[in-house]
Amino acid sequence: MTVWKTSLRSFFSHKGRMVLSGMAVVLSVAFVCGTLVFTATMNTTFDKLFAQSASNVMISPAEEEGQSTFDTGPASGVPTSVPASVADEVAALDGVQSVSGTVTTQFATVVNEENENVGPTTGAPTILANWSDIDLRTMEIIEGQPGQGPGEVMIDADTAEKHDLKVGDPLRLLTQSGDHDVTLTGIAEFQVTNPGAAVVYTDLATAQQFALAGEDGFTEIYVDSDGSISDAALKRNVADVLGADDYKLQTADEYIEENRDEIGEVLSILEYVLLGFAGIALLVGVFLIVNTFSMLVAQRTREIGLMRAIGSSRRQVNRSVLIEALLLGIIGSAIGFGVGVLLAIGLMALMGAIGMNLSTEDLTVEPMVPIIGIVVGVLVTVLAAYIPARRAGKISPMAALRDAGTPGDVRAGRIRAGIGAALTLIGLAALATTATADDAAAGAGPLALGVLLSLVGLILVGPSLVGLVVRGLSAVLLRGFGPVGRLAERNALRNPRRTGATASALMIGLALVAGLSVVGSSMVASATQEIDDSMGADYVLNTTAFQGIRDSETETVRGVSELDHVTELRQLQAEITAPNGETFDRSVGITDPSYTQDFATEVEAGSLEDAFQPNSIAIDADTAESRGLEIGDELRVDFDEGDSTATLTVRAISTGNSSVEGSPWYTSTETARPHFTDEKWPLPVMLFASAHEGQEDAARTALDRAIEPYPNLEVRDQEEFKDLIQQQVGMLLNMVYGLLALAIIVAILGVVNTLALSVVERTREIGLMRAIGLSRRQLRRMIRLESVVIALFGALLGLGLGMAWGAAGQQLLALEGMQVLEIPWGTIIGVFIGSAVVGLLAALLPAFRAGRMNVLNAIATE
Repeated sequence: MTVWKTSLRSFFSHKGRMVLSGMAVVLSVAFVCGTLVFTATMNTTFDKLFAQSASNVMISPAEEEGQSTFDTGPASGVPTSVPASVADEVAALDGVQSVSGTVTTQFATVVNEENENVGPTTGAPTILANWSDIDLRTMEIIEGQPGQGPGEVMIDADTAEKHDLKVGDPLRLLTQSGDHDVTLTGIAEFQVTNPGAAVVYTDLATAQQFALAGEDGFTEIYVDSDGSISDAALKRNVADVLGADDYKLQTADEYIEENRDEIGEVLSILEYVLLGFAGIALLVGVFLIVNTFSMLVAQRTREIGLMRAIGSSRRQVNRSVLIEALLLGIIGSAIGFGVGVLLAIGLMALMGAIGMNLSTEDLTVEPMVPIIGIVVGVLVTVLAAYIPARRAGKISPMAALRDAGTPGDVRAGRIRAGIGAALTLIGLAALATTATADDAAAGAGPLALGVLLSLVGLILVGPSLVGLVVRGLSAVLLRGFGPVGRLAERNALRNPRRTGATASALMIGLALVAGLSVVGSSMVASATQEIDDSMGADYVLNTTAFQGIRDSETETVRGVSELDHVTELRQLQAEITAPNGETFDRSVGITDPSYTQDFATEVEAGSLEDAFQPNSIAIDADTAESRGLEIGDELRVDFDEGDSTATLTVRAISTGNSSVEGSPWYTSTETARPHFTDEKWPLPVMLFASAHEGQEDAARTALDRAIEPYPNLEVRDQEEFKDLIQQQVGMLLNMVYGLLALAIIVAILGVVNTLALSVVERTREIGLMRAIGLSRRQLRRMIRLESVVIALFGALLGLGLGMAWGAAGQQLLALEGMQVLEIPWGTIIGVFIGSAVVGLLAALLPAFRAGRMNVLNAIATE
């Protein structure tokens, strides 16, 4: 009980010094709890959507192996359907109350009067569906009425509000079947969460005409029971009539479970990524907590010595410090849980801003979330405080005779430094082995090992580098500030272990930033160089929503007289059977012989021109080597959605070392076309176009004018195509940087915390310096300069380590075609300068507090 009382008294008497460490716990736990609450809420939201829309038995076309419920649909743009006669057969079964057939497709674009695509800009689809009683379960008509006939549509309220659409507005609906002029006759509002898509409704006949090319069928049939029979029994009855394997049959529970699993896979990836960044923030927070308790123990040396002198055992002193850490962990974790719930609500609002409206009514806080948050926060805090607690237990009763505080640890432990240096060298050696890897998968292990060992090694050896690096930085930056600069340098050198720990926290975040910057810049530079060296086409055309390019759009492009040629590229999965009978799946490009003019694919054997001859194919070198394939081998190729098997001869083996093409397999349109029906012939995913010599500008003007009626279609020249790649990589990096910001914020708190506690620790010293003539301005400058040096020390270690990680990562990317190593010096220098600014800002509060000290009170401090 005495230990508890002592711990409580000490904790609350030093609560001001615990605030920043507590903030690190709060932020880290908030990130963990916020992630868990947000993903659970997303799952709850979609569960509710699926539960409300499901019928007792669901009938849909049989799926191919590995096909996802959320696939965008066949490459032909025409969804697979169930014959309408199936609904009539099922309706006659006992126990069936009603049967409703629906038609949906994601192959649709809605265009307003201003010729703007009113679909989502977030990557979510525009869905075309027929309005039926099933939709009344999740939608409510708030204005007008559903469309009747091919000239009328109804649209969801979110899309109408976003684009200021009103009943009576003329629209255009682009589908696989063509370009249709329609009028908006109604607006319907989601009664459950809008998953982010734009939804446009027609009547059944129109949906079948627009989506199914006039076929009398449904993409899904909903069977509702009259309650006299279980869902499982009803499903068996349906299977007896239709055949168990001819269609996909599901009970409501099976339907909900499958959709939950599909959504869960996506959300689990998001959850793991967010928790990974929360883990980084926790790791950085460990340094802050270790420093806090180390400095508190050092400042209470005399107090602890007195406790030992009056009978406290080492175990009691140790336990006292750990109890303080336990209190910090519990309080910080409890607050962090509350902040995490608010963070989840904020993420829901962010999702609403991009089109997915999540209701706080669905906010799901599972019982394990606060438990996980508190356990994680307490465990991390107590483990971080264990080493300082052990040091406290080793303080002897004789320490009561000395002044408070312990001498600075001028020389870091030799054993620790030796282990750190060894781990760093081993880690760097592991990173270097990535240059000798034969494939990226084999090199991933050494890369991960190298990152881990070099990070741990540099953390351990960091204190030993303080003297060398800080003196070097001081020679460049601080000597110009005279005695104040020298004092700042010596303060940073005073306790290498503390300086090293503070800098290491910043080092971790900046190492990740630098490493990802190198990888991102190398990806962009590699793609840019390959476009410059290999792409012959003047223009690249594709759609905005990952759809195929409609026949009418392709013909419009072909009609531009200033173009020399237009190449269509289709992409399909196929099952390949090798001469030895081995089968494997492969993505195959179906394109025109003019592709050889649009892209200079490098080949190891054969000729790409020969691969575009009838019944021929080009394959990549990696697959050829792993499968034992050679020029002249015959392959059986079963295209997805094809209706017959093609026997193709290998005529070319490409290097497959392309960051733009990937690992290309190609055959000609002439070869593939006979193996598809008209309805299943895939649409092009991309068009390449080249202008007549000297007519590039005129061709671009004419091309822009020709595709103006199709806002879903985008055209880019080579420079714009390179800009697109840069924007995509930049967007991904910015998202990662945003997530890393939490770790960097915690690291900055560590710098502030170290300086603030250092000021308290040096109260008497500061008073003496003020007494002998050091002005307040000089004192504040000294603390700011000390902070800048510590921040730059961490930046140097982090940026250097991160560039090594990035270079090793690029070696693996080179095996996938990204050959150029690009160091983004602008980013690196900007981060280094930014670190100095961070150090300066972190010192403002501690420097201000130091400057306000009363000189006499400071001198009298013990």
